[in-house]
Amino acid sequence: MPPAAPPPPSRRDWWRSAVIYQVYPRSFADGDGDGTGDLAGVRARLPYLAELGVDAVWFTPWYLSPLADGGYDVADYRTIDPAFGTLAEAEALIADARELGIRTLVDIVPNHVSDQHPWFRASLAAGPGSPERKLFHFRPGRGAHGELPPNDWPSQFAGRTWTRVEDGEWYLHLFTPQQPDLNWAHPAVREEHEDVLRFWFERGVAGVRIDSAALPAKDPELPDFTEGRDPHPYVDRDELHEIYRSWRAVADAYGGVFVGEVWLPDAERFARYLRPDELHTAFNFTFLACPWEPVRLRAAIDDTLAEHAPVGAPATWVLCNHDVTRTVTRYGRADTGFDFATKAFGTPTDLALGTRRARAAALLTLALPGSVYLYQGEELGLPEADIPPERVQDPMHFRSGGTDPGRDGCRVPLPWTAGAPYAGFGSRTEPWLPQPEGWDGYAADRQAADPDSMLGLYRTALALRRAEPALGDGPLTWLPGPAGLLAFRRTVAGGGGADLVCAVNPGPGPVPLPPHSAVLLASGPLAADGRLPSDTAVWLRG
Repeated sequence: MPPAAPPPPSRRDWWRSAVIYQVYPRSFADGDGDGTGDLAGVRARLPYLAELGVDAVWFTPWYLSPLADGGYDVADYRTIDPAFGTLAEAEALIADARELGIRTLVDIVPNHVSDQHPWFRASLAAGPGSPERKLFHFRPGRGAHGELPPNDWPSQFAGRTWTRVEDGEWYLHLFTPQQPDLNWAHPAVREEHEDVLRFWFERGVAGVRIDSAALPAKDPELPDFTEGRDPHPYVDRDELHEIYRSWRAVADAYGGVFVGEVWLPDAERFARYLRPDELHTAFNFTFLACPWEPVRLRAAIDDTLAEHAPVGAPATWVLCNHDVTRTVTRYGRADTGFDFATKAFGTPTDLALGTRRARAAALLTLALPGSVYLYQGEELGLPEADIPPERVQDPMHFRSGGTDPGRDGCRVPLPWTAGAPYAGFGSRTEPWLPQPEGWDGYAADRQAADPDSMLGLYRTALALRRAEPALGDGPLTWLPGPAGLLAFRRTVAGGGGADLVCAVNPGPGPVPLPPHSAVLLASGPLAADGRLPSDTAVWLRG
């Protein structure tokens, strides 16, 4: 198949200001009624996404997988998991979305594969010292009889990072034992992944999200872990930049783009991944994890823009994803930030408060310079669901000894139709995760009929975002105002066109609005005297 034609020059930089919708296929829509979301379900709901007004859709892994970690344990990148459909259906979905003006991004997981991947199965059969084992990190154990792991690296999911096989060697897995880490010093690993990129670009995808993008390269000596050691033995190693420069050359041949999952506290090192010959964008976790507090929100915005400026890359803004507590729940708690280490069962939540804040945060996010990622169900205002312990499937829960509630609460199948079985998800049988009582109160069809609903707010905001030249990528100027108010002006890059002002009040009481000529959109009613109430945001004509 010949390379896909690059986009027209006028739209070559679409990704700099795009709104990209994240689909978790198992939970989006069920087309065949078996309890699991699938590609047929997504295809049937493409008109919904077009009406919502998104520019692209990012699919979390839809590949063949035993689902030990929600599909991030990939057994074959060139095969769609039968639970979701077929490769032909994926190609048709990509084409159908493109006809509606929606681009497609897929997910690549370079750090590891499934223990059912042909490479790993061959490595187990081949034995110690074989070429097959050099594709992974196999080592003899320590101790008198090799009974101890080769090093003491901590796991991303708690528990051990090494598993011993029958012949006595151990293999490395930073996540679960079902996800063996690849050896990125081996040329075959690099060649295979570049071929996988070409495979999907040739099928029409517009971009690739890179999972755990700072983890694949390892210190070849595999030394014990020392806190603060520089360079880190397996995070953000310099070798990664050569890998991503090579990937960029592949993407450029097809007009494709990358977004990296890069969790790094060092702004300068984060920016290195966004140099012009590496990744186009990377997720902004500083903003995602930030509490709903005006000083910290402004600092997160300023820091984000500052760290992107030296490399000329656009920022990305996201409030929630398939790993993170849903926004309306997080913002309704005493601690409105996010940290994996603090997740716990039974955290008190004020959903009415969280919903007001989530509505305001939506307008704040959509008014910031750069691109926005919207996780499925956020436009419906879905809360985090409490999953009964006996129904939890996330390995984070089990590897924590049952103390971590895991990530299933943000992955519950979507409600589409009020009053329908399983809220119209499409199943004839109960979905793979249980929907909580009252879930159809959030149903898309019910909200579509209410312009004041969360869905109505998102549809209106996205339509305005497309119509207003000042929004998307471009300059931001902070405006003076009373303590606690976040107000900034967006102007059209290069001049021309009308300005737009976004004002957000995360503070405790109403505040005066900045000077303006008209109110374009508000996340909630203004006060009787025209002031901006607490936990409310507004877009104004400057």
